[in-house]
Amino acid sequence: MTSSVITLESTPTWAVAAVVFFLISISICIEHLLHLLAKYFNKNRRKYLIQALDKIKSELLQLGFISLLLTVGEKPIANICIPKSIGETFLPCSDPSNDSPEEAKCEEQGMVSLLSRQGMKELQYLIFVLAFFHSLSCILTFGLGMAKMRKWKSWEAETRTLEYQFSNDPRRFLLIHQTTFARRHLRFWSEHRFLRWPACFLRQFYASVSKVDYFTLRHGFITAHFSEGSTFDFQKYIKRTLEKDFGVVVGISLWVWILSMLFIFLNAHDFYNYLWLPFIPLLMLLLVGTQLQGIISRMCLESQEKSQVVRGTFLVRPSDHFFWFGWPKLLLHLMHFILFQYKFGFRSCFHRKTEDIVIRLAMGVLVQVLYGYVTLPLYALVTQMGTSMKKVIFPEKVVEGLKRWRANARRNIALKNNYTSARPSLDNNTTSINTSPSFGASPSFNLNTPHCVKFDQPSSSEYLAVGVKDEGKANSTNRETKDS
Repeated sequence: MTSSVITLESTPTWAVAAVVFFLISISICIEHLLHLLAKYFNKNRRKYLIQALDKIKSELLQLGFISLLLTVGEKPIANICIPKSIGETFLPCSDPSNDSPEEAKCEEQGMVSLLSRQGMKELQYLIFVLAFFHSLSCILTFGLGMAKMRKWKSWEAETRTLEYQFSNDPRRFLLIHQTTFARRHLRFWSEHRFLRWPACFLRQFYASVSKVDYFTLRHGFITAHFSEGSTFDFQKYIKRTLEKDFGVVVGISLWVWILSMLFIFLNAHDFYNYLWLPFIPLLMLLLVGTQLQGIISRMCLESQEKSQVVRGTFLVRPSDHFFWFGWPKLLLHLMHFILFQYKFGFRSCFHRKTEDIVIRLAMGVLVQVLYGYVTLPLYALVTQMGTSMKKVIFPEKVVEGLKRWRANARRNIALKNNYTSARPSLDNNTTSINTSPSFGASPSFNLNTPHCVKFDQPSSSEYLAVGVKDEGKANSTNRETKDS
C-alpha cells in the first residue's frame, strides 16, 4: 500500500480558504491586542513597558523571518550529505528512532542528510516554542513580583505619617543594638562569613523583604542622594527601575541566542545533561537570593563598625563594593539567564517516563514561583543600593519637561547667535543680551527638594541639577540692560 502526498492541487478550495481565514483572524487579534496594550501604556506614561512591548514585537518578527528561512532552506539543507559515521555522533538519545525517510540523493551515496526535512520542522517548532514561552514566562514572573511588591505602596505611605516621623526623629539617639534592623541582622553568625552564608540562604525563604528592611534601605538611599527629610517616593522609583529591567529581561539578545545554541549542543547523550542541566537554574536562583540577603547583612555590619550610636534611623551607606565585581548590573544578567535557561528542553527522549516529566514540570513551577515571589522583590530593593542612581530617578513628566527646556534653550541660543552674526558691529551703548544656557524658560517640576543626580553612564555633564518650583510656571526671559 503506497501513500501519496496530497498537494494544494488536490485539496478543496474551501479547506484552503478556511485555514487561511483562521490564521489571518488569529494574527489580526494578536495585532489588535498589542495595539491596545501600547495605547494603555501610552495613556499611563509607562515608557519602559512600551519599550518591552516593542521588543516582543521585534521578536515575533524575527521568529517569522527564521521560520521563512527554515521553510525555504528545507530541501537544500536536506540535500547536504554527510558520512554515517559523523551523523551518528553526539546524538541526543542513546536509542534514537529514525522514522523519517532520508533524501534519495544521500541514500544512493550511502550517506545521511545533514538535517532531514522532519528535523527542520521540529527545529522550527523548537525555536518558536522557546522564544514564545520565554516572553510569556517573563510576563508571568514580573506580574507575580509586582503583586508581591504591591504592599510596598502602603509602606511608602506610612513614611509620611506623624507616627513614623516621630519614631525616626533625627534628634533621638539610640544604641545600634536597640534598633529593629540591627536585631534582625546582627546575630552571632553575622561576623563569620561561613556562618552568615547559610543563614542568608535560609532567610530568603521567609520574610525575604521585611518592612524594617524596606524602611532602612529607603532611608540610606535618600540620605545618600537627597537632602535629609526628603519626601521622595522610593516605591515609585523601584517600580520604574523594575519596568526598565523587565524590558531587558524580556528581550532575546545575541548572547541569549548563543546560549540557546550551546544548550542544543549540550543536549547530546554523551554529556548526560539530564542529570545536571535541570538543576542549574534553581541553584543559580538560590545563589543570587543568598547574595542579595548577604548584601543587606554586610551593609548592617559596615554601619556598626563606623558607629555604635544611631541618630534617628539606622543608616546604611549604598556602595557598589557590596556587589559581585562591584557591578550591580551583573545580577540582572544572571536573572535574565535563569529565566531563559530553566524552560529549555521540556521535551526530551529522557523524559519518556511519567516520573521524569513530573519532576521536570515541578522544577519549572518551583523556579517560576521562587523567582517571581521571593528573589525578584529582593533584587528590586537591594540593587538600588549601588553607588549611583539610575536614570529613571525622574518621572516621565519631569524627563519630558527637561527635554523641552533643553530644546528651547538650544533653539534660542542659535537664534541669538544668528542675530549677532548678522549685525557684527554694535555700539557700546546697545543692549547686551545674555546668551547663556539659562536663556528661555527654565524647567520647573513639582518635586519637594532639589535633586542632584549622578547617572550610571554620565555624559559630558556628569551631574544634572533640577530646581524646585511650582509645576506649570516658567521663569521669564533674563535680559540685562547696561548703560555705558
